[in-house]
Amino acid sequence: MSLDSLKSALPDYAKDLKLNLGSVIGNSELPAQQLWGTVLATAIASRSAIVLRELEPEAKANLSPEAYTAAKSAAAVMAMNNVFYRTRHLLSDHEYGSLRAGLRMNVIGNPGVDKVDFELWSFAVSAINGCGMCLDSHEQVLRKAGVEREVVQEAFKIASVVQAVGVTLDAEAVLAE
Repeated sequence: MSLDSLKSALPDYAKDLKLNLGSVIGNSELPAQQLWGTVLATAIASRSAIVLRELEPEAKANLSPEAYTAAKSAAAVMAMNNVFYRTRHLLSDHEYGSLRAGLRMNVIGNPGVDKVDFELWSFAVSAINGCGMCLDSHEQVLRKAGVEREVVQEAFKIASVVQAVGVTLDAEAVLAE
C-alpha cells in the first residue's frame, strides 16, 4: 500500500491526522532525500508495523540505497542514544554526565550521506523518542550548518504526524480484535 492507503485506513475521528499526513508529506518543501529519509526514520521510530509497512516502499523508491541505509541507521543509533542521553539528563545525580559513554556510534561521524540530512533524521527520531538533550544537540548542529528553523520544524512536524498516525492505527487494530 502507500501514503493514500495509510490515510484511508485512518478512522473518521482522526480526520486531522489524515489531512496532516497528506500535507506534511505530500506538500513538503523538503528535498526528496531529506523528506523520505525523515519519513522512513520516523516510521521506524514510531514502532508501528502498520505505518512502517505502508511508508517504507515509497521511502525506498525515493531514496538512494545509501540514503535508505542511512535513514535506518539514524533510527537505530538514536533508539540507543535517546534512551542513554535522556536517562543521563533525567537522573538527579549529574555526575553521570561526566562518565564516558562507552557506546559505539560511528555512523554519526560517517553516515554515508550528507551530514545535514543525517542530523535532520536523527533530530526527527529524537522528537519521537523525547530526548531533549539530543534534540538540542542535533538542532544546534543543523542551525550551525545553516539549516533554517522552518526546515527543522518541518522534520518535527513529520515526526509528530507519523507518530500520531501510528498510535491511532495501532489502537484501532487492538480495538478491532
